[in-house]
Amino acid sequence: MKIVLIAPYRDLLETAITVKKDLNVDIELELGDLSEGVKVAREWEKKGVDIIISRGGTYQLIKESVSVPVVEIKVSAFDILRQFNGLIGCKEIIGVAGYKNVIYGCEVIGEILDLNLIKVVIEKEEEGLRQVAAAKEKGVSLIIGDTIGAYSAKRLGLKSRLITSGKEAVAAAVSESFRLAQALKAEKEKAEQIRTIVDFVHDGIIAIDKEGRVSIYNRMAEKIFKRPPAEAVGRKVETVVPNTRLYEVIETGKPQIGELQEVLGTMITTNRVPIVVGNEVVGAVATFQDVTMLQKVEQKIRRQLADRGLVAMYTFDDIIYSSEKMKDVVNQAKKYALLDSTVLIFGETGTGKELFAQSIHNASRRKNGPFVAINCAALPENLLESELFGYAEGAFTGARKGGKAGLFELAHGGTIFLDEIGEMPPGLQSKLLRVIQERRVMRIGDDRLIPVDVRIICATNRELVEMIKQGKFREDLFYRINVLQINIPPLRERKEDLDVLVPHFIKKYSLGCGKYINGLTSRAMDFLKTFNFPGNVRELESIIERACALCEGTLIDVGDIRFYQREESDVMPKMESHDIKPLEEIEREYIAKAIRLAGGNLSEAARKLGVNRTTLWRKLKENKK
Repeated sequence: MKIVLIAPYRDLLETAITVKKDLNVDIELELGDLSEGVKVAREWEKKGVDIIISRGGTYQLIKESVSVPVVEIKVSAFDILRQFNGLIGCKEIIGVAGYKNVIYGCEVIGEILDLNLIKVVIEKEEEGLRQVAAAKEKGVSLIIGDTIGAYSAKRLGLKSRLITSGKEAVAAAVSESFRLAQALKAEKEKAEQIRTIVDFVHDGIIAIDKEGRVSIYNRMAEKIFKRPPAEAVGRKVETVVPNTRLYEVIETGKPQIGELQEVLGTMITTNRVPIVVGNEVVGAVATFQDVTMLQKVEQKIRRQLADRGLVAMYTFDDIIYSSEKMKDVVNQAKKYALLDSTVLIFGETGTGKELFAQSIHNASRRKNGPFVAINCAALPENLLESELFGYAEGAFTGARKGGKAGLFELAHGGTIFLDEIGEMPPGLQSKLLRVIQERRVMRIGDDRLIPVDVRIICATNRELVEMIKQGKFREDLFYRINVLQINIPPLRERKEDLDVLVPHFIKKYSLGCGKYINGLTSRAMDFLKTFNFPGNVRELESIIERACALCEGTLIDVGDIRFYQREESDVMPKMESHDIKPLEEIEREYIAKAIRLAGGNLSEAARKLGVNRTTLWRKLKENKK
């Protein structure tokens, strides 16, 4: 760190030389008073000096003229008092002249010593001679002051005494300079660390002050906004980022996270946050990421994880519903997520059992661990066993050299999801029971037990209790997996969810079809609500996907859905002689079929049924109860 002391007068320079030797410090020493001192300071600034030390008016002028820190050799009351030696009781008018920081407090000395003092505060070098001359006209015969005060007095033929600084004041200023130098060095190191981090992160970063001027602008921001730092830093942010919303963040003090915007043909995602010091918003920071690059990275990661089956993509936010039934089920699942016990999910095909399993995993303490899913009905018994438990080298012909870890091992620290658990062969059921009880697995062909820490979530659309009675499912395994139970209601029992599911799927698939579909007509919605949806939400999704492909307007109508009807010869549902149903159910099916055949037109359906429209409405309301 370079430190230079600029002395306004030679005696101070000599004192500084002595202090430098006594303290054994490495500082530069220069002589220069007022404007001359400023010239010397500017020369040292060009050389890269870190701190300048000076005194009095020279200190004031240097501080206003350079950008580096300037430390003052402070003038104490004792320094002033020394120049009043021998003046006690003096009846002459004495002037104390100089810059304010030098002669501050001289009035008190005058009162103590019972002297007639006139204080002359000099603010500019060129005004010194005039102000001392004015004091002379008031009868001042002696001037006690700093260099400019004493110099002006000499020019006017007045007696003068120069207020000097002692070794203590110079030593204190030098010590303060070294403390400041250490702080500046640490600050520079920290600033350089921050600058390096800011420049080499993958996000573009722009920071502004409360006036909206850019204070930080990193390399990635330069790449995104196609402007060099010289054209950004210090300028108003709107000249760099068109249509910026950083001013909103400063005004509201509220962050804006994950917003999309297009800049120079590039789609970026933006986070904007306020800079708050105390309770005051003093600026804002925006970070930017190129969406295209993000998508490429995300696709690569997802592809790698998906290939291994170790990722849970969905959370409870992805479960779309509005019915109280589903609300209760979701709340129950959220509570289960906080536990680590085994979960058994019951639900018909297409109700979203894996969606619940992934959501439970992502809301659990294991969310940062793997999520491994397997469909127990998709593989033959021998292959399913090797997939679940792995195998040792040489366990069978074609076994991989070194063996293979099973899914339970891969799920260590996370969750394993066993879908269609009711389809698991009886032989494997006993092995699974052992794993659940012991939390250890043994690979096929091995004699070594491997500890595993996994949470097990099972799902089925089968009646396991009935299967137990038939001897197709182990009762002891059922009680092991049925610790926490979730029952997902079929879509036909919660048709109010159509009001949120249908718009969700329309938004999802209309964009894929390159269309802008706002929704569907009320007739089409009434028509949909007559379906029983044996395939549940998955079936509804397929219906909407095909309807989006067929729709030629901005609203899906009955005609876009009618293709889905199952063709039957007449309105009345067919019944076998032994298939006796309650009269109310037959009437409900009869009305639903009539509405389908009428394409959702209630007036036409009423005509086919031989009743008026009011009667049909009443029947529909009764059937909903």
